[in-house]
Formats: sequence, structure tokens, C-alpha cells
Amino acid sequence: MASATVEQQARRRSASTDKTGDRVFRGLAFGASLVILVILGFVTIFLIAKALPTFSAAPSELANGVGFATYVWPLVVGTLISAVLSLLVATFVAIGVALFISHYAPWGLSKPVGYVIDLLAAIPSVIFGAWGLAVLAPAMVPIYAWLNAHLGFIPLFGPGYSNTGKTLLTASLVLGIMIVPIITAQSRELFLQTPMLHQEAALALGTTKWGMIRATVFPFARNGIVSAVMLGLGRALGETMAVTLVLSSGALTPNLIDNGNSTIPATIALFFPESFGIQQNELIAAGLVLFVLTFVVNLVARAVVSRYSEFSGAN
Repeated sequence: MASATVEQQARRRSASTDKTGDRVFRGLAFGASLVILVILGFVTIFLIAKALPTFSAAPSELANGVGFATYVWPLVVGTLISAVLSLLVATFVAIGVALFISHYAPWGLSKPVGYVIDLLAAIPSVIFGAWGLAVLAPAMVPIYAWLNAHLGFIPLFGPGYSNTGKTLLTASLVLGIMIVPIITAQSRELFLQTPMLHQEAALALGTTKWGMIRATVFPFARNGIVSAVMLGLGRALGETMAVTLVLSSGALTPNLIDNGNSTIPATIALFFPESFGIQQNELIAAGLVLFVLTFVVNLVARAVVSRYSEFSGAN
């Protein structure tokens, strides 16, 4: 009887300790989330406060002598074009590499390739930009010449082309290479978490390995793939140094292989150090537009993910 009482007291102490640990962890998690919200709020207040003089100033008072909307619109378009092109380059390559690592590569090869992908994600963006400037841009010039000669009647590839290779298309390729490791690393982990029973059941029904992947792996990882792609898109939208080094900025043009076009981060990086007065406010206002654009993209991504939130991988 005494031993039973001792065991009950031990269980109560253990349960009390567990509840205390849960409360401490809950408090720490809540505090961390609150810190993030506070920082985000301060950033928002700073951007709005510094951008207000731009919105109230006359067009002639601005650094570029035009209205802010006329100034920022080409930058928004250039930012979106480079981000979308980089996603078109990176998404399919990243998913293919992730599938190779998770389902096709032998064990002795999948681990080294996975390590290399993780290391690529940690390389500073300025290194990618320097590589794009010194290696990729000159290598793209003959390709641009061929595109201009054979497809120059399409506005995307004509009427001229850059002899330096510093174009929006080159910048988009560099961005695509930069975000491949991000999408690959997340997709690989999702593919590896697909329930083995589902995969074996699909194979037992007589389907091919590719059929099994389409029937079980892709549906199970769908939400995560969308999240990984949106994370890569966020990196592409906000990238500064790599685009600044590779892109020869200029007026907005539909031609992707000629000089011209720019992005908001690249413009801020180029002109902010020497700016002052209303020009500085104008650049901060452009940063506010990028902030809102990124926020909207994340909201859309969250809506897409929540649309399939009921999928469990078994239905």
C-alpha cells in the first residue's frame, strides 16, 4: 500500500514537471513570435514614415522629375519579370534533383549530392553575382546573338542584344541558380517523408516507379512544394547584390537580351549610399512597394497552401 502511494506521488511530481515544462516552452514560443511581430511592425512604421514625403511631394520635386508611380512602375515590372523567370528556371530543375536524391540515386551518391545542395544554399549571393558577371554573362553573348538573329522579330529577343551579356535574362538565370538549392532541400525532405506503405501499395498495383511518384509522392508533398517555391520566390524578389552585379540597368523594355530594365533591390543598392533628401525618401518608398509586394505574394501562397490543407496523404 505504501509503495503504491509512493508511485502515485512520483507520477504527480512527473506530471507537474511536464506541465511546468510545457508552460515554459509555450511562453518562449509566444515570446519569440511576439518579437517577430514587433520587429515587423517597426519596419513597417519606418518605411511608411520615411516614404510619406515622397507621396506628398510634387512630381517636379522628386529626384527623377516624374511622379512616383511613373518612377516605380518599371522597377516593379522588372522585379516581377526576373523573379518569374528565375522560378521557371529553378522549379523544375529543383524538383528533378530532389526526386533524383530521394528515389533514384543510389545511397552512396544521394548523400554527397544532398550535402552539395545544402552547401550551395549557404553560398553568399555576391559570389553568385561575381560568377554571373565574370563567367555566365560573357558565355551568354553568343546565345543572345543567335536568338537575336533568328528570333529578333519577337520583342523578347529584339531588335538588338547586349555585347556584354549583362541583361535581365542573365540576372534571372543567376537568380534561378541561387534558389535551386532552397527548393531542392525542402522538396527532398518532403519526398523522403512520403509514407512507404503508400508507395509500396502503388507499386503492388502494377504501376511504374514514375506512376507511383505521381500517385503518392507528389500529392503528399504538394503543400510543401508550393511553400518551397514561394520561399524561393521571396529570395528572388528581394535579391540585391547578385542582380546589381549582373544587370545593366536602364529603361523598361520588353527585350530580355539587351541593356535596360532594373529591379527595386538593385536600384536601391546602386543609388541609396549617395542619396539624400527627397531622393532617399523616394528609394525608401520603392522599398515599401517591394515590402507590400512580397507580403501580397506570401498571402497568395498561404491561400494556395490552405486550399489543400485537408489533404493528409491518405485520401
